Amino acid sequence: MTRFHAGERDFVGYGRNPPNPKWPGGARLALNFVINYEEGSEVAISNGDADDEVTLTEVSAPIVPSGVADHGARSMFEYGSRVGWWRLYRLFTERGIKPTIFACAVALERNPEAAAAIREAELDFLCHGWRWIEHYRLDEETERRHIADAIASLRQTLGERPLGWYCRYGPSDNTRRLLIEEGGFLYDSDTYNDELPYWVDNGAGGHHLVVPYSLTNNDGQYARGAIATSGQFFEFLKDAFDMLYAEGATHPKMMSVGLHCRLVGHPARAAGLARFLDYVASFEDVWIARRLDIARHWHEHHSPGS
Repeated sequence: MTRFHAGERDFVGYGRNPPNPKWPGGARLALNFVINYEEGSEVAISNGDADDEVTLTEVSAPIVPSGVADHGARSMFEYGSRVGWWRLYRLFTERGIKPTIFACAVALERNPEAAAAIREAELDFLCHGWRWIEHYRLDEETERRHIADAIASLRQTLGERPLGWYCRYGPSDNTRRLLIEEGGFLYDSDTYNDELPYWVDNGAGGHHLVVPYSLTNNDGQYARGAIATSGQFFEFLKDAFDMLYAEGATHPKMMSVGLHCRLVGHPARAAGLARFLDYVASFEDVWIARRLDIARHWHEHHSPGS
């Protein structure tokens, strides 16, 4: 069923009668874990930018003058790739759970060992941009070039092209059209407006799939000061899971959990994630799914207009 249209805002969505997603095995819930791999691709003077990035780190605002290297913030990003990534990687692989990697292309170029681990674990990935920058600031031709460069880079580091896409924070007016124009993407995740995938018109008589993401079930809550302890993170995720699981008796949905190596990768926070992973593993009627598998399921079982 196609309810959303490119270029329009839809405040109705699926309404009071969302479709049954028919998850494999009759699962009540499709649960997808996302690791955002961004470290090394952020705004940085060393990358030719005017300032150093501090977003989603332990500091809420720059503490050095504009144009001056922020070595503290830089080292917080480095922690994510040097330490946090490997802690998250172990938590998931030890439990046999496959997260989806939101992969910034330049970041993985700078850590071949992490890229090798993603390949070895056969994790799925979508493209989180050539770099971790605001796409809505790019002109059309620059954005088209970024998309092409990202695809080429990830094909080199991860062995295949990305089939999904997610911008930093928000796409430009051109992003989805450029993804459709490129022709190789099965879906994008550039929205936060639903708990089920949905189709949009592609502007050429066809359709394009959107698999929504979440900034709510997300360790960004730490950076925003909304939570402070691993117990709070666990309880927050558990409450979301429990409500969706209960609703799933009649209206199954999907749940995205967003993670960042430099945030939840710290021990005191990773402990809460570990508890949540062990909690959800006890439910037999939950589909812990790769994001690509959710997209392929929707393509196969919920064709546009059905």
